[in-house]
Amino acid sequence: MRRVLLRLVFALALPAVLVAVWWVSSAGSEDVYWPPLGTILETFPDVWTADRWRGDVLPSVLRLAAGYALAAVAGVALGTLIGSYRRVRAVCEPVLEFLRAVPPPVLVPVIMLFAGIGDTMKIVVIAAGCVWPVLLNTVEGVRAVDAVMAETARSYGITGVAWLRHVVLRSASPQIFAGLRQALSIGIILMVISEMFAASNGLGFTIVQFQRSFAIPDMWTGILLLGLLGFVLSVLFQLVERRALGWYHGLRAAARRPG
Repeated sequence: MRRVLLRLVFALALPAVLVAVWWVSSAGSEDVYWPPLGTILETFPDVWTADRWRGDVLPSVLRLAAGYALAAVAGVALGTLIGSYRRVRAVCEPVLEFLRAVPPPVLVPVIMLFAGIGDTMKIVVIAAGCVWPVLLNTVEGVRAVDAVMAETARSYGITGVAWLRHVVLRSASPQIFAGLRQALSIGIILMVISEMFAASNGLGFTIVQFQRSFAIPDMWTGILLLGLLGFVLSVLFQLVERRALGWYHGLRAAARRPG
């Protein structure tokens, strides 16, 4: 119980300090673009009503989930294939280095030509940016499978799907989850950017509309909501990661214990 309380204190200490600094530094501000934090918090419930949650927040989250899931499946599948075969990796590596160097926001106009301006375009943009950290981390994780463990598994006749599931993916799973964590933050950024192009709803669209109409406190509430959304998704990801990688965290904890 004490350890949980300490972790909670450490987790909330810095956010509390930052909020206090923001509150004090903005108190009494008459700058149009820098309203007091108290004004922003008072505006928040008036802006983000139930209708706006259904009309803007939910569509954004669904697009993010679809693009992120697509990137996760494609990244793990392609990364496993490329990491497992040296010749495939030698052929694909130059192309992968070229494609991952292209910023996904630059591809938005191109993707709009093929996918239109609907949800498909936004999902593709999110997937196009999220796939790279997943794919590259999967490749490295598959390449780093312990040779002794691999030979031991082969000696016991573990092949095919069982080999892929219990040896390759299990060994590479810490690297895969590291890529998935990076992809989550990229996905939130691309979700907002994609909704700034020819959109009619979504968080990105709404924040831009507030900015263009000079509803600055409303705009700041949207920025706060994005931060809260990122925090909630990060916490959920950590819960899933700890459950999926319980064996890995257990091994690390055991290794840190003194003799």
